[in-house]
Amino acid sequence: MFVVRPVERADVGALETLAALPMPGVHTLPRTRDKLAASVERSIASFAAHVDIPSEESYMFVLEDLATGEIAGTAAIHASAGSNGTYFAFRNDVIQQVSRDLNISHSVHALTLCSELTAYSQLSGFYAKDVGGDGAEAALLSRARLLFAVLAPHRFGDRFFVPLAGRSDSKGQSPFWNALGRKFFKMDFLDAERIIGGSRNRTLILELMPHYPVYVPLLPGDAQAAMGQIHPSGQLAFNLLAEEGFEADEYIDIFDGGPILLAHKGALRSFAGSMMRRVATTERLAAARESLVSYAVARSEQQFRAITVAAPPVETGEAIHLPREAQQALRVEPGENVICVRI
Repeated sequence: MFVVRPVERADVGALETLAALPMPGVHTLPRTRDKLAASVERSIASFAAHVDIPSEESYMFVLEDLATGEIAGTAAIHASAGSNGTYFAFRNDVIQQVSRDLNISHSVHALTLCSELTAYSQLSGFYAKDVGGDGAEAALLSRARLLFAVLAPHRFGDRFFVPLAGRSDSKGQSPFWNALGRKFFKMDFLDAERIIGGSRNRTLILELMPHYPVYVPLLPGDAQAAMGQIHPSGQLAFNLLAEEGFEADEYIDIFDGGPILLAHKGALRSFAGSMMRRVATTERLAAARESLVSYAVARSEQQFRAITVAAPPVETGEAIHLPREAQQALRVEPGENVICVRI
């Protein structure tokens, strides 16, 4: 059984091992031990903080194999994007151009640097090792951070977004970056990402990126084709987020042109479909296997843990019947409350 829980200081070594694995595409897991340790400390402080208004908090979670103790993945959620500055993205715009003398009217696709996603809550840092054939563990990792937001809505905004890595080749060359960002930063894509560190709120973005609309038809064909497209390594994350209720909207990443998915919390399955239920005990296989339903189950904000479990349907009852091993994984006792969402 796998559990998703808040990161701990003892996980730094395991995270360092994860960060050393080949990961195609750009990701937001720091590469050095010092930066990983700093991210862990920030997360621990965020979980411990008394929050009235979402601000600089950043919550990191890990996927743990309870049988081996191995850390098989990590994911994060930031309370307020750009809380220490401004979160920048490109907005897809349509500019109408009209010449009365020539009797010509047409629309031009343009990209405009904007800060409209600032203060939205941001999902990031998702990475899961291939630990199973059905992707259930990865789905749990992706959803668990939203279940935490369900349990602690005061810590987050009403709108969430997720930037996904855009297209780049095996050498880290991004056609969108080469056509646009490179012209202003005068450096390779991966070099720029290392300097920025995955952030999209640095002052140098505002200093160097174009302030006026970029006319898309003037970009090379390969750069236009890459806009809004995900890196192959991000397909699993995209599928999970689409199932959750996220949609590609009008924004793309300013570096690699990858899609930025958005959703109001009311449109997300974890919010709309979550149910509070009392824990009751059932023996393993007490119900017929075909009558069991898969749920993601999570316990309290203060002692957050989440698992995936097969249980009798809970929609019409007041309790969720969990086997002992599931209760132990969640560290709950019969009679305590948990939230669950059908998956």
